[in-house]
Amino acid sequence: MADNVAAIWDKLKSHDDASLTELFADTDRVSKLSDRIEWGEGELTSGILFDWSKTHLDDGLIAGFEELADAADFAGKRAALFGGEKINNTEGRAVQHTAQRGVGTEAAVEEAMALHARMRMLVEAIHDGALGEVKHLIHIGIGGSALGPALAVDALTRDLALVDVHVVSNIDGVALEQAFAACDPKTTMLAVASKTFTTIETMTNAQSALKWLADGGISDPSGRVVALTASPEKAVEWGVDETRILPFSETVGGRYSLWSSIGFPVAMAVGWDEFEQFLAGAQAVDLHFEKANGRANLPLRAAFADQFYSRIKGCQTRAVFAYDERLGLFPDYLQQLEMESNGKSVTAQGKPVDGPTAPITWGGVGTDAQHAVFQLLHQGTRLVPVDFIASIAPGDDLDPAHHRILLTNCFAQGAALMAGKANKDGARNFEGNRPSATMLCDDLDAATLGALIAFHEHRTFANAVLMGINPFDQFGVELGKEMAKSIEAGGQEFDSSTEQLLTAAGLS
Repeated sequence: MADNVAAIWDKLKSHDDASLTELFADTDRVSKLSDRIEWGEGELTSGILFDWSKTHLDDGLIAGFEELADAADFAGKRAALFGGEKINNTEGRAVQHTAQRGVGTEAAVEEAMALHARMRMLVEAIHDGALGEVKHLIHIGIGGSALGPALAVDALTRDLALVDVHVVSNIDGVALEQAFAACDPKTTMLAVASKTFTTIETMTNAQSALKWLADGGISDPSGRVVALTASPEKAVEWGVDETRILPFSETVGGRYSLWSSIGFPVAMAVGWDEFEQFLAGAQAVDLHFEKANGRANLPLRAAFADQFYSRIKGCQTRAVFAYDERLGLFPDYLQQLEMESNGKSVTAQGKPVDGPTAPITWGGVGTDAQHAVFQLLHQGTRLVPVDFIASIAPGDDLDPAHHRILLTNCFAQGAALMAGKANKDGARNFEGNRPSATMLCDDLDAATLGALIAFHEHRTFANAVLMGINPFDQFGVELGKEMAKSIEAGGQEFDSSTEQLLTAAGLS
């Protein structure tokens, strides 16, 4: 099997390059490489157009990558994902975040729905005033326990929030103090999100938040805490009443946990009906990914392009630009999803990889980014594949000129990257032939956000399968944390540079 995969890669690398403008000589190219994923019915149907026509994928490359997917047993690994098998082999766990959206084994889906029902009861009870007046929620977590809630709350509450949510992740006390300044302890609840309920940044911030509540006149600060965890017994030991503990399964990884009780702050902010729409949009992508094969599978097709640029063209980064202010945190979210999942140097069998793995994911918001980094994208020496994300429906009620200019800029950038513009003056010459993909949403609502996130989850998994790696562990985040604990404990010597820094900061 390994020899077969290597031979397919060799064939892919020998594929004759054609420029993007040459590829567009195929009058059917756009229809071949643009497809929609939709949800809803009748007049309520909505969806996302995924246009990969401005990438260098052609029929030959796609056929080669389909052959690679077969050799890598993509269909079998996909079935194992949805079938609840222990595909996270290094940690001996199944990977069942899709069950939170209703797609997976019957047992996993039933468990997820039961936990969702429990969360819904608590969310609606709080909204109905059962725990007194609640105007603010400080959500404390880090990594996947914070990035997902921060993205969803920011994207979906620009015009309305049932509860004012502040997401705090950084151990830097400035972040927590900023949340305190915006909240009244008498009308504030805390959500403490930690899979193990031992994460040092989260638990330290939580203790400081309890003190803030006590200093603000709250006689029972622990009574204002909701725990979101896969270790409910730890939350009980910490002092949270069982009625305010929202568990989630050990088989739901941190960066895939937004769909579980980690989504509690999202449901608090937008209401349960909107949270269910969020899940429904993700489910539509799950069903597509589960059933579509080969090039018709849109996350897999995106992974074909990702692998072409990373492994064959040597691109070290991939840029994501959302032409929508509400998606300002989306590149940050994708950084963890993609780089923590696929930033590996060994295969799932523990052998060294035979090529580059995850590129560095980065990005920003258009049109701001055009005046900051697009110089390099258009005329720099590094080839950077670009993803554009936009919404046909505006997110504002201002003069339509605002949104028209926003969209025309988005589409123009992709066209300019591809076409370029020749000029004898090198400083004014644009080579063109620079790839981009566009995700054009009908609207940016809860279902669409869910679909966008799920698409990238499955794209990340598809890339991992093609590279033969396990995207569901993250041992790379542990070493620095272990050394930080050693510094805190004292009595251990480090390199002379670190020792100097510790002395200068008064920590030795």
